[in-house]
This record gives sequence, C-alpha cells and structure tokens, in this order.
Amino acid sequence: MISQQVSMVLPTTISTTQFTAIVYDYYAKNKRDFAWRRDIDAYRVVVSEVMLQQTQTHRVEKKFDSFITAFPSFEALARAPLREVLAQWQGLGYNRRALALQKIAQKVVEEYGGVLPDDPGVLVTFPGIGPATAASICAFAGNKPTLFIETNIRAVFIHFFFQGRDKVTDKEIFPLVEKTVDTKNPREWYYALMDYGVMLKKKMPNPSRRSAHHIQQSKFEGSERQIRGMIVKMLTQHSPLSYGQLVQLVDKEPQRVKKNLSALCAEGLVKKQGDVFTC
Repeated sequence: MISQQVSMVLPTTISTTQFTAIVYDYYAKNKRDFAWRRDIDAYRVVVSEVMLQQTQTHRVEKKFDSFITAFPSFEALARAPLREVLAQWQGLGYNRRALALQKIAQKVVEEYGGVLPDDPGVLVTFPGIGPATAASICAFAGNKPTLFIETNIRAVFIHFFFQGRDKVTDKEIFPLVEKTVDTKNPREWYYALMDYGVMLKKKMPNPSRRSAHHIQQSKFEGSERQIRGMIVKMLTQHSPLSYGQLVQLVDKEPQRVKKNLSALCAEGLVKKQGDVFTC
C-alpha cells in the first residue's frame, strides 16, 4: 500500500545523497512484490523483462507464473512449438516479443550451453534485446551495476532534478543515473527507483511527459495492432485456417486482414502451408 506521507514538494536544489535517501526510504515502506522479484534467476529475469516491454505490470502479473510453469527453463522454451508459446502469451500483446523470447532461448541453448551471458555487450546481439534491456537483465539477474533508463526511472529523475523543464533528454539524465547507482546492490536500487516512479505517476501528472522522448501510445481499438493480435489468437486456437476463414473470424476489412497476415508471415509469426495458415 502506498504511504500517504510522501511529499511532492521539493527543495530548489537537491543533492544526490538526499535523493537516494528519499527513494530508498520510500522503497523500504512501500516496495512492490512481484513473482519475478522472487526466486531470481537469469531465465525468470529475461522472461519478465521481455514481457514488461511496453506492457504494464498488472497485465504481466497475470501471465508470468503460467508462462514459467509452461516453459520453466531456456531449454523448455527453446524446444516448445511456437503455437504453444503464442497461446501462453495471449493477453500481453506485441506477439513479436514472444517470438523474440523463444529465439533468445534457442540462442542461449545452442550457442551458450544453456547459460545466459552476463555481458550487456553480448546480450544486445540477441533478438528483441536493446541496450536498456541488456543492461537491466544484467542488473536484475546478476546484480551488476549496469546503467539504463526506463519510463519509471526517467520519471523519477525528471521530477527531482529537472523541475520546470520540458523536453528533458536521456543524455541529460544518464550522468545522474551513473552518479547515483548503488554499486553494492544495483538490483534493489533499480527496484526502488521504479517503484518510486510508479508512485509519482499516481500522485501527480506523469513527469515522463516532460521527456524529449515521450510518445503517446496510439489507440488499440480498431488499430492494425488489434487485427494482428486477433489473427494470431485465431490461429493459436483454430489452426490451420484459410484466408477466408480468417477474414470471417477476425471480422475486419478483408484487405486489412490480408495486409497484416502478410506482415505476420514475413516476421515468422505465421506460416503459410498451401492454402492455409498456421502458427
């Protein structure tokens, strides 16, 4: 439960020592509990970090345990049929992440003997892993003092150090991340930052809107993303299906279904076998 004693009124200037004390004090009283913060290992961290890309924690909470139960290791995920992986992924959106996650598992098994590398420079060569995700995986899985910025962390630094500023860049924030990272326990520090950022967004206008990198997410209803998700959902439930059957089940304009179906085939999420489609 969020403490009601947190003050949003800040001094004109604040030292990094004061800053870390405030964030850690809040975290000590209000830290969130998630399955991926318990029984930490590299596989669970990778799954959670990929799931949390562009998806809110409450939706990931609903899927994480069942996904881990279905695929408890890199090896299990690597050898699972894609259709089963996509079926477990339903509800999280952005299905290409599920494909990337399976490719990550396959790369770990085939090239690294089932052991995830703990070097961000290596991890960025994996499918679906950019610099920030690579650094966060190393921080959370190995408790390494890597440096990264995500939306909640960005909100905290803008709130404390860029009062009255708009269009704050990550380039400006990054030196502060580097200066304040807890080198002895970076995992807990990043948890604390993210939990504080979530609280800020609930108590005041989202500070992330003052970021130069803030992008308003487009509406899902009626979008191409929705059609893509519906196609994948139908195929995980009813494969194989013809184009005509998909148009009927998805119940959207045929040309839009065709366009998104072609894109899904190009990405490897859907396969065409003769006149029918499968996952």
